[in-house]
Amino acid sequence: MAPGAVAMASVAAATTWRLVLLLLLSIAGLGAADGPRPPNILLLLMDDMGWGDLGVNGEPSRETPNLDRMAAEGTIFPNFYSANPLCSPSRAALLTGRLPIRSGFYTTNGRARNAYTPQEIVGGIPDDELLLPELLKGAGYVSKIVGKWHLGHRPQFHPLKHGFDEWFGSPNCHFGPYDNRARPNIPVYRDWEMVGRYYEEFPIDVKTGEANLTQVYLQEALDFIKRQQAAQHPFFLYWAIDATHAPVYASRPFLGTSQRGRYGDAVREIDDSVGKILGLLQNLRIAENTFVFFTSDNGAALISAPKQGGSNGPFLCGKQTTFEGGVREPAIAWWPGRIPAGQVSHQLGSVMDLFTTGLSLAGLAPPSDRAIDGLDLLPAVLRGRLTDRPIFYYRGDTLMAVTLGQYKAHFWTWTNSWEEFRQGVDFCPGQNVSGVTTHTQEEHTKLPLIFHLGRDPGERYPLSFASTEYLDVLRGITPVVQQHQKALVPGQPQLNVCNQAVMNWAPPGCEKLGKCLTPPESIPEKCFWPH
Repeated sequence: MAPGAVAMASVAAATTWRLVLLLLLSIAGLGAADGPRPPNILLLLMDDMGWGDLGVNGEPSRETPNLDRMAAEGTIFPNFYSANPLCSPSRAALLTGRLPIRSGFYTTNGRARNAYTPQEIVGGIPDDELLLPELLKGAGYVSKIVGKWHLGHRPQFHPLKHGFDEWFGSPNCHFGPYDNRARPNIPVYRDWEMVGRYYEEFPIDVKTGEANLTQVYLQEALDFIKRQQAAQHPFFLYWAIDATHAPVYASRPFLGTSQRGRYGDAVREIDDSVGKILGLLQNLRIAENTFVFFTSDNGAALISAPKQGGSNGPFLCGKQTTFEGGVREPAIAWWPGRIPAGQVSHQLGSVMDLFTTGLSLAGLAPPSDRAIDGLDLLPAVLRGRLTDRPIFYYRGDTLMAVTLGQYKAHFWTWTNSWEEFRQGVDFCPGQNVSGVTTHTQEEHTKLPLIFHLGRDPGERYPLSFASTEYLDVLRGITPVVQQHQKALVPGQPQLNVCNQAVMNWAPPGCEKLGKCLTPPESIPEKCFWPH
């Protein structure tokens, strides 16, 4: 059989298997129709919001009263992590419960190269990945995404092809404005219909920061909750807004109201919106049947700070790095009457856990035919039971670090290249740590740099290689990493190359690059993304 025919047969078989699995899940859900209604699930995912942006985490302006009250009424996770220091891979991990390298959300165009899904990227979420909303259908859930999708632009990657019933938002962030000649402004969709573009039908004034998008996204959330409550459907709402991603924006009533400038204005409007969402749940008397989780996709983008970026608190560096500032996130769980108020959970958590926890809430088991990295957080939040587990940190195809217990081991250190740094791109402004925040890729696979995050959350004082503590930790971490690497099966890389056919635009010299899987050594550096 010809290679093309083999590939087509493989795709057809995978599609058939997927439909059979989802049908079985739906039948299983029908069998539970007479049982108790499962709780609603509401995930509030912020964009580039830092651990230190919340008052409850020590932000001195104390401008997040609703989020702080959410924490007081629920459980806060001070040790909660993204699955990647960049947006697209982290979001893929949240919705699949799997490390991005398993689902193909990485690039092989260079060691430790971060990658995401701008308009010209060909790839996206593979069809054989099972997303949380697809599986929740088995328990009768209606699902909606509001805001940023970021798992691919092409029709086969559309959210409604991957389990969501409704969508209002964009396949990308609100980058721009563009001139619609070299490249188009980014579209906004309602379900399958494009209803406009950023900077056009959905204006953003880059000069003043004024935009009404957060209010639009808020209304979408409120309307969806009201409709599902009226219909008596359990619902999954994924509220993935992007006001805190540069260029940051806020609506007119919030502009100029923060002690922190425009970024703080955006945070204040988000906080107000969260308060309105939680208030609606209480007014509809469904708060006690709704699990709400607030977090962010990666750390604050310090390259945009201080005017357009947030705070990572005491942690080192920011977005795009696997130091704590790039991957440790604010995290709050809220479920009145079920989650004890005012609790602090020291469970080592990850955005991937929201996949497994969501399934557990719905009474569903995770898929057994694939590796699932997410942990069910319900034992931690409901009963205070902690589970030992490692957290692995990748940049692209490279395992950079691992956390186990209180210790974090770095196998590679790198911020960004000297070339970028000399051009003013700084992922760690004011935080140079000799031998740690390196601008060349430094390998430590034989003798990793190890930090005790309890004593040294800022990763400034690596343990002495000669100390008994170092040797004991290394003996504990080594077999965990070896087992992980031995069992790992990377997915086909989805984020390798740009292609003019995707959006009728390509960088000069890249126009003929029509295949996502072009060998990286044959791709000019200027065609990689991000540049």
